[in-house]
Amino acid sequence: MKILGIGDVPSSGVRKGEIIDFELASTSVYNAIRAAEDKADLEIKAVYLSVTGSHITSLNHRGCVRIPEDQREITADDVKELKKIAREVHIPETNAFLHTHIRHYYVDGQDGVEHPVGMCGTQLEADYHIIHGIRTRLQNAIRFVRELPMDVDDIVFSPLASAQIMLTRQEKEEGALVIDIGGGTTDYVLYNNGSVCQSGSLGVGGDHINNDISMVLKVPHNLAEKLKVNYGSAVVDENSAKNSIVLTDETRFNGREIDLQELHEIIYMRLAEIFEYVKKPLAAWGHLDRVGSGIFLTGGTSLLAGTDRVAAEVFGDIPIIKPRPAPVNGVTAVAEDPRYSTAIGLIRYAQLQYQERPHASIIKRFGGFMRDLFGAPRPI
Repeated sequence: MKILGIGDVPSSGVRKGEIIDFELASTSVYNAIRAAEDKADLEIKAVYLSVTGSHITSLNHRGCVRIPEDQREITADDVKELKKIAREVHIPETNAFLHTHIRHYYVDGQDGVEHPVGMCGTQLEADYHIIHGIRTRLQNAIRFVRELPMDVDDIVFSPLASAQIMLTRQEKEEGALVIDIGGGTTDYVLYNNGSVCQSGSLGVGGDHINNDISMVLKVPHNLAEKLKVNYGSAVVDENSAKNSIVLTDETRFNGREIDLQELHEIIYMRLAEIFEYVKKPLAAWGHLDRVGSGIFLTGGTSLLAGTDRVAAEVFGDIPIIKPRPAPVNGVTAVAEDPRYSTAIGLIRYAQLQYQERPHASIIKRFGGFMRDLFGAPRPI
């Protein structure tokens, strides 16, 4: 992949990964798009849209179909029927399906089957990982983009996009956990045996560190952000205990001296809490035992010094992999900055969609999703 242009502007009108002010958010996105278009000398007409937010959740479900006695082999129609049955699982009435990922096929109890079509059998089963979210919030995200105006080619849960650019096929097979710590949310996705087995989104991220700094140290939010970016670290040691930061007078702020150790302790406490929130559901289901290749950190907040050390403290013996450059050409700064992992991952996600199935299938898939999202009958 080659990155032709980027657009990076301050985010407004968004809280915890969701739109709270359409006008402010629209201005930010519009300016980012125009900046990218100017650098690339191209017009953007359609997008792959990533979504996040604590309303997005997931579950694992098994579907099963009986193969007719007069049918000698499993067909593509049997697999299609199985996928339909897998979606016949109860989710809240307010929610809509976002992704349905196949984890494993079973043919007459035989596991590890990757391509059942053509095999002989009497019963076909599959484990699915299903991701869903509140319908109206997903609708708002799509309508927001359409009013820019641009088309939405597909909608993707953010950590799934990030994982496409961060993980190799082997790492997915061995077991890998991606934790994307953004401004308003922390998203995660866990792979094992090459497929997704757990995912989720927490309504807490780097912005909450700013809030903590502002409240505890009694400084304005803009200064809290500067303190985090310029002096922030999750490492509390002797060096931080011996130093302080002098903030000069500003409008509505008389200035003061900040204890560096206290700043680092605030950051450490919030990061430790975030990792504990991610760990809890994964440990409850026993999924952490499946993380063989490690925990991969990304997102803007992962740039804070010592984030990997806090993660290692919370997760124990599991290897922690710090952000690494994405395999892309073009704008080098983008490849090296974990803030762009979801955006680059969306490009890779789109590329895989076009490689793995015909363009018509993608339209059909998204068309079905849109019917589900905007009012068509939904499986209960």
